Amino acid sequence: MVQKLTILFDLDGTLIDTAPDLMNAHNHVMKRFGYETKSTDDIRKLVGKGAASLIGRSVWGQAKKEFGQINDQGIKKEMVNEFIDFYGKNIAVESKLVNGVLEFLNWAKKNNISMGVCTNKQEYLAVDLLRQIKIYDYFEYVAGSNTFDYCKPDPRHLTNVIEIMQGDINKSLMIGDSETDAESSKAAGIPFILLENGYTEKKVSEINHDYLIKDFVDIEVIVNKYLNH
Repeated sequence: MVQKLTILFDLDGTLIDTAPDLMNAHNHVMKRFGYETKSTDDIRKLVGKGAASLIGRSVWGQAKKEFGQINDQGIKKEMVNEFIDFYGKNIAVESKLVNGVLEFLNWAKKNNISMGVCTNKQEYLAVDLLRQIKIYDYFEYVAGSNTFDYCKPDPRHLTNVIEIMQGDINKSLMIGDSETDAESSKAAGIPFILLENGYTEKKVSEINHDYLIKDFVDIEVIVNKYLNH
């Protein structure tokens, strides 16, 4: 029996452009707690390590300039909880699939490729978003930031999912949009396909990758190289 190819996907900025809804949740929290709001472009640079990091990096950037470091962990926790609550209720208002994603998922399914999601979003939020955007059923497994005791860039976030899906680490690919995805892929020894214009502050040249794509149109050409190996 030929081992199936396994493809792991990041979620935010890779499968789905979630920045508008993340921005709305972020700005809801910032207004409530007296901080400056941010644009979708700002949010894209801050996403990738989960809600606490998004709020923390946003507030810390302002707090450092304006107020000195915020030491009140209670306030930080309250802000994160407010963010998750608002975002959870408004998770798919403006979010949409990245160009070519649906066509690629259908192609991969026809070619018997196993697919999973590895995201630093909380698992229940990731599952809810995938369901609302109507692509959840394409994936055999969804791992969020709280699925295991670790998450990206820890390579076990990827290798555990491959093992659960009964895949082969030597016949797997990772598709993502940030250095977090790149670092976990490299550490796991999995070829990495990087999306341009990702949710990161880094330039493409600063992110380790095997292939670079602008969206999912014609990505089959790359994946075909691994299908029958």
